Amino acid sequence: MAVYKKTYRPYEGALTGPLARLLVIPRYAFEELHRSRFLSVFFLATFLYPLISALIIYVQHNTSALQLLNVQNARGLISINVTFFLSLLGWQSAMSLFLAAFVGPGQISPDLANNGLSLYLARPFSRVEYVLGKMSVLVILISLMTWIPGLLLFLLQGYLEGWSWMADNVRLASGLFFGSWIWIVLVSLLALALSAWVKWKPAAGALMFVLFFVTSAFAATINAVQRTHWGNLASVSYLVGTIWVQLFEGANKTTNGAVFFRSPIGEEIPLGYCWAGLIALVLMCLYMLARKIRGAEVVR
Repeated sequence: MAVYKKTYRPYEGALTGPLARLLVIPRYAFEELHRSRFLSVFFLATFLYPLISALIIYVQHNTSALQLLNVQNARGLISINVTFFLSLLGWQSAMSLFLAAFVGPGQISPDLANNGLSLYLARPFSRVEYVLGKMSVLVILISLMTWIPGLLLFLLQGYLEGWSWMADNVRLASGLFFGSWIWIVLVSLLALALSAWVKWKPAAGALMFVLFFVTSAFAATINAVQRTHWGNLASVSYLVGTIWVQLFEGANKTTNGAVFFRSPIGEEIPLGYCWAGLIALVLMCLYMLARKIRGAEVVR
């Protein structure tokens, strides 16, 4: 529409804070996700494992419950140790991958397909804030599934076992927290990058499973054909599992990782190469987002 009279004046009122602007995206995203009954039921079902774990911890410290179940040596059945918390983190992370495969592909692709990205960036909203706003949806959901219930279980075990147990096993809490955040950042950026480049949601979700499961088979094939163990660099689950073991146990390894995130004994790769592989994957996702998240698209 042509403008014949130069009567336009820019808005001179007060602007909302950066945090308030940032929370606009997750607010409407959660409203849309809440309308999906399947996602709501699946998200609630992911808390079944932490609830069972909490019940196990409680029963082991409840004398009347042990007598009722006629179990005298419950501590010998399931030990609350590094394997217990690693298994929790591995299972919850695998469930979060399924959730991210459904939620992530629909974050950016609709804005690109409908040319809505320019409407975001035309406001006091930078590209970084846009990505952080979209990413916060996955960060909040995966946090509620991984490190938050993990630390609550750690506190429950410490409360029932005593302060000395918490002091001796503080590395388990730090491993849960930092290991979860490594997974959260990796999965969130990957989901957003695929959402930006693959506009068909089922294809973007399928590519996430390909990256985490098919690459493990590809790495095993390389190891078998070349008779080496360096093929594990192509397996994202191996890289994550190796870093998790280091965070939980340090140099004194007693386990080979978590469920779905195994690092087979005898096929170890130096920890620096594992970090380098994950950092390279994160940088690649950031590059993919930087290429697509623009106010205007130039078609040659």
